[in-house]
Amino acid sequence: MPQQPQPGRTSRTRPTTRLIRGAALAASLALLPLATACSGGTDDAAMNSDPSKISAAPAAGVVAPAKVEVIAQLTGCKPKIRIEADELRQGLCHTPKVDYLITTFPEEKYKQTWLESAAIYGGKYLVGSRWIVSAKEPKMLEEFRSKLGGTIQQLRGIGPTPAPKAS
Repeated sequence: MPQQPQPGRTSRTRPTTRLIRGAALAASLALLPLATACSGGTDDAAMNSDPSKISAAPAAGVVAPAKVEVIAQLTGCKPKIRIEADELRQGLCHTPKVDYLITTFPEEKYKQTWLESAAIYGGKYLVGSRWIVSAKEPKMLEEFRSKLGGTIQQLRGIGPTPAPKAS
């Protein structure tokens, strides 16, 4: 026998239930762009990279590719956006341990151009799918790598190289 509504009660859902449903809907809509950005397609960097050099950081699925703010949050800072252009976005993170830059690119080709340009300066960079992290203290890149994934690339630079330090 079907249950009859009790007198004095309407068949409307409770406010708490509506809030929970609304929160679940908002959360799923917030994650939708990240899920669709990580499509099954491959790009040149993925085909040319050595799988043994790529770490599987737990958060790497969220990072590749991502916004400056997402990467900054994973590394523990709130970035100050320095560059907002069609080719890239760059944010500065300042923490008690280290200052570092997070650069994201709308396409892989812009990342490759940036790396080629940075090669004249040399240095170490943490490189991921359409993002790069550069730090004043290169040793911090290993810590970031465990959170973000990617590979650490040493760019040679031009000019004389410093003499080896005496041990």
